[in-house]
Amino acid sequence: MAQFDAYGTGTLSGARAAEIDQGLRAHMNKVYGTMSVGMLITFAAAWALSGLTVTNNPAEAVVQLNNGTLLNSLGASIYASPIRWVLMFAPLIFVFGFSAMINRMSAATAQLVFYAFAAVMGISISSIFLVFTGASIAQTFLVTSIAFAALSLYGYTTKKDLSGMGTFLFMGVIGLIAASILNLFLQSGPLMMAISAIGVLIFAGLTAYDTQQIKNEYVEHAVHGDQEWLGKSAIMGALRLYLDFINMFMFLLQFLGNRE
Repeated sequence: MAQFDAYGTGTLSGARAAEIDQGLRAHMNKVYGTMSVGMLITFAAAWALSGLTVTNNPAEAVVQLNNGTLLNSLGASIYASPIRWVLMFAPLIFVFGFSAMINRMSAATAQLVFYAFAAVMGISISSIFLVFTGASIAQTFLVTSIAFAALSLYGYTTKKDLSGMGTFLFMGVIGLIAASILNLFLQSGPLMMAISAIGVLIFAGLTAYDTQQIKNEYVEHAVHGDQEWLGKSAIMGALRLYLDFINMFMFLLQFLGNRE
């Protein structure tokens, strides 16, 4: 198992190396499986909520959007009131809290919290179904899925050390958050396009980087037999790749999405 040499495990016996290799495959399958379930929950929650907030009956309409979409009282309370700010920032607060508390959770609890976070994210991004056509959302999701799969495969298989990208990409994410908050007040179209273009590049890089880090961390901990860590690491790995996918999808939607 020469692939382990870079992590100081080249001296392992063939049987032990084969065991770690098999465990790594199972670990990555759990990461991708948990992430995929989270994605399904997110888009189901987003689609369901958007459907509950729209009405075709003008008598029930409380707000009419610029594209002609009629919102009922629930839609008005969510998208046309201060609640929208709570929903906008709820996933960010949730993910920081989840990361801080996961060491005190069991693996089963961590998985349930991750799925709850995925539902909250779906509620937060549900407005995409009011702004963009369903066909363009599906198209962007497909493009994002293909790009994500290719980038994650590269991160998993490449022998190039991507760890040097970490600090640069993290600072890029901080800059994106700051610029996005600023543009909430400026409402600048060109700035939004610039943010989206940079965001796609940053989260494309993070997809490859995080995949390699998840792989390397598993091997490192598996060599030392850290079973407690291994029990929850797949959930955190799924969270990292889930966030990469969601952000890449949202930024690509600004380019590929057809507005209603």
